[in-house]
Parts: sequence; C-alpha cells; structure tokens
Amino acid sequence: MNTVQPIRNLSQIKQMESILRQQSERNYILFRLGIYSGLRISDILNLKVKDLRDQDYFILKEKKTGKSKRLKIQSELKLELNNYIKNENLNDDDFIIGSRERKDTIKITNRTKNELGKYKNIEYIVRNTASNSPLQRMQAWRIINNTAKQVGITEPIGTHSLRKSFGYHIFIKNKSNTRILAILQDIFNHSSPHITLKYIGISQDEMDDIINDLDFDYAI
Repeated sequence: MNTVQPIRNLSQIKQMESILRQQSERNYILFRLGIYSGLRISDILNLKVKDLRDQDYFILKEKKTGKSKRLKIQSELKLELNNYIKNENLNDDDFIIGSRERKDTIKITNRTKNELGKYKNIEYIVRNTASNSPLQRMQAWRIINNTAKQVGITEPIGTHSLRKSFGYHIFIKNKSNTRILAILQDIFNHSSPHITLKYIGISQDEMDDIINDLDFDYAI
C-alpha cells in the first residue's frame, strides 16, 4: 500500500478548491477544513455545527488518540464555515460534512484505557439527533482522490493528504522559524522531529533532491 503524499503544488490546491466548489459547497468545505486545520479525517467527519458556529478554536477529543485538542481556526476558514452553516440552514446538531442519506442511528467510538494502561476503542450505536448523517470516510476518500486526479496529481493522494498538506505548507512557509518543527511535532503528537519531517513529506523532498543532483562527473 502506497503512503499518501501531501499536495505540494499550490496551483493544484487552488484548482482542486475550484472543482470541489463546483461539485458542492460541502465538498469544498471538507477540503478547506482538511488543509487549514490539520485534523484527521475521522475527527473532521465527526464535527457538528455547535462545535464550530462562531468559534475561534477547534476543541475536541481526538478519535484516534483520545487526547484533547485545541487548535486555532484560521480566520478565513472561520468566515467560510459561518457562511456555509447559514447558507445550508444547518442546525446545531447537524454534522458539518453531512451525507445525503440520513440514518436513524450512527456509530460512535470512545477511546479508553484498559486495566493494563493500553488504549482500546469501544464502539456504540446511538440515536442520530442530527437532520443529516456524517459523510462516510470512503466517500470522502473518493471525493479527494478523484479531484486530485482531475488536476493531474499522480502521487498517491487520500484524505490523510489534507492533514499532511497542512503540515507541509506550514513548514515551507515558516522555515526560518527555528521553532516551527517543534510546533508541528506538538500539533501532530509525534515522538520526534524525524517522524514529523517524514510525515509531512519533507524527508521525501530531500531524498528526491539528493538523487536528482547525483552526477558522477564531480571532482573528488
């Protein structure tokens, strides 16, 4: 299985935004949430209107790790979210990224520690109080993957590419900040800077550049 890559090309990001907006405002907001928040797709799909309406921060418990997360909502994204909520006439309990098929019950996952201190996921089926249902992860993958192909991206791309793109472009834009790698490491909950560099695709870039520059005519 190929590891998905960040979307490195800014022009292709803009092209994807344009195509997704033509498809639906929901698909556009899905993409924007991914590249501007750095949240996992599982957490994005669980977001409800009451979590984001007029809010300055994403405040949630990560589905995968069970850890609490507090991240600033980028100002332009905040405006787009509020306009989207208003224009789509969404209620507080509605999912931000909703499916066209409403289900009476939905599956939720709680991550807890067992008696040995190891994390485990416990799934519950609960009544759906929203007027919509969350978009399924596979459908989100199809939306992002198909749009990436339309703009000529040949590298493996998936929903996780949005989170990686968030980190990649923050790093590129702020390379002169000596703290940026540590900040990203903290955002992603990584155990080392090396893991963060590999995760956001910087290590891959460096390997590509070194191989590209290989020339056996150099002087020893």
